[in-house]
Amino acid sequence: MKNTLIFDLDGTLLNTIDDLANSLNHILAANGYPTHSREAMMQMVGNGLSMLVARALPKGKEDPRFSAVFSEFCPYYEAHKADLTAPYPGIAEMLSALRAAGYRMAVVSNKKDAAVRELIPHYFGDLIPLAIGEHEGCARKPAPDMVLAALDALGATAADAYLIGDSEVDVATAKNAGVDCLAVTWGFRSEQSLRENGATALFHTAAELAEFLLAGK
Repeated sequence: MKNTLIFDLDGTLLNTIDDLANSLNHILAANGYPTHSREAMMQMVGNGLSMLVARALPKGKEDPRFSAVFSEFCPYYEAHKADLTAPYPGIAEMLSALRAAGYRMAVVSNKKDAAVRELIPHYFGDLIPLAIGEHEGCARKPAPDMVLAALDALGATAADAYLIGDSEVDVATAKNAGVDCLAVTWGFRSEQSLRENGATALFHTAAELAEFLLAGK
């Protein structure tokens, strides 16, 4: 019986796309670059902020101004990361129920570590006691490092856990860490995309996911 849940953050627990898109489009426009639609931005996120900026620039990381744009974007997004960001419907209730049922829970995210550690208590209080973001010495997803660090901190093994996320990055991370993956369809990728990238257990609402997990307890 599994007793540990490792959650992705953006697109899984929090709908962060508007703050990400608005912030990046502000910086792109200020530097004379084309902006992108919200829908296009949803396909760019998932691999960290540097990759998001690279995907938004016409020449990617080969753009001679990539470093400058990235350096402008990071503090601007930091100042605006909670303007419109909010939990998806039913997430807080789901986490409360899972915590009461005895699940050990953590968040692993390709967002900067400081931002993750700030956002989790801001939106969820003490429901999720462990949050790990991108930081030096710990490779970002889909490398297994963050998941393995979370399991170690929680005193759990891969066999004890599910990784819950909304993208192909999470599916690949789970495989690399040897953890079973539960994919959610309310985030930044379509159900078709998730299935094409190997997701087999998919959930359409937080209530549906909670029902499955609580049945396992």
